[in-house]
Amino acid sequence: MSNQQPEWHLPTRLVHAGERAPAPDATPTTTPIYTSATYLHADFTALDEALESDSGYVYTRHGNPTVAALEEAMTIAERGAGAAVFASGMAALYAALLAAGTPRGATAPAPRAILAARDMYGATTLMLQEFFAVRGTQIATCDMCDLNAVDAALNTVRPDVVLVEQISNPLLRVTDIRALAQRARAAGARLVVDSTIATPILQQPLTLGADLVVHSATKYLSGHGDAAGGVVVARTSLVRDTLRRQARLLGATLGPFEAYQILRGLKTLALRVRQQCRSAAEIAKWLTTHPAVASVHYPGLETHPQHTLATEAFGGLYGALVTFELREATRATLSRFFDTLRLILPATTLGDVYTLASAPAVASHRELTPEQREERGISDAMVRLSVGIEDVADILADLRQALEVG
Repeated sequence: MSNQQPEWHLPTRLVHAGERAPAPDATPTTTPIYTSATYLHADFTALDEALESDSGYVYTRHGNPTVAALEEAMTIAERGAGAAVFASGMAALYAALLAAGTPRGATAPAPRAILAARDMYGATTLMLQEFFAVRGTQIATCDMCDLNAVDAALNTVRPDVVLVEQISNPLLRVTDIRALAQRARAAGARLVVDSTIATPILQQPLTLGADLVVHSATKYLSGHGDAAGGVVVARTSLVRDTLRRQARLLGATLGPFEAYQILRGLKTLALRVRQQCRSAAEIAKWLTTHPAVASVHYPGLETHPQHTLATEAFGGLYGALVTFELREATRATLSRFFDTLRLILPATTLGDVYTLASAPAVASHRELTPEQREERGISDAMVRLSVGIEDVADILADLRQALEVG
């Protein structure tokens, strides 16, 4: 592109004034937000070479410096071979399943069969049904916490892809990633782990043999309730390259503003998650003593069926979600509890700096049938608490007054 500028008219000069200045000699301490949709090269030959070699920046769907910084940070966090980011966690999960189901050495996604955990986020169940099953992919589910059941399902289904949540939503069941990875590999399948709730602070599934790890970056990675996004990190360069190609073709691109916000959130991830886990453990223990609470689901409790596994896997942290069931299982009691909250916010997401409460039967698993919810153990009296970074005494005080009868 020529640097010689003719004497343009004012409207033209206003369009181009101040643009395309040389990069500063100094290095910024934080990653700038690159909003440009496209990029210029020295000349046409350089542009042609950039497109041919697939290196550098040409078009923002193919690559953006702010987005690339987030991908690099997540690759480091999960100790993988590379990452791709998306406009939402669901888009990231869809891309991960396509990449995992792509035969080795092929370019077209072709998941023949997916073996998924029985306990999953409601929208994930719907995705498997409405985007994969209807197109001929066999979908099977089993209890991924029961390794004998996993062995039987692998032998029967012979899947290309095994899909689990490291800590399930909303029952907080914990899976043995190392054992599942070994079994998946022996069966010729790739293991995809949704680690949104665990975060890289509790565990890095790729180091245990998983092939792809997925995060809804809207949750703990961003952590402030102001950015939506999704991340997939691959264990090998082969899967990474497949994932990135499919990311470009799907076009569910994360914007640079959101990438910057999530990248900023990562800087305090460890501080936030550790504090939230400590508070959640105290809250879970307190809830077990309250007469208005029928049961509490939390991996840090000795009564939790995977407590020993969680202790070994997570190094003394057990996550920042606490799920409990009200003893009086009526819609009126559930409504009164939510309407009485003062500090805790009744919101449908998780992983925020604020403490949030939701009812899975009404929110995250609303679109499942009553039979599907019952099969998964999700009752109409269930409350999922996402513990924030407020002082734990204030959170407990709000729960205490909301749980009072009458």
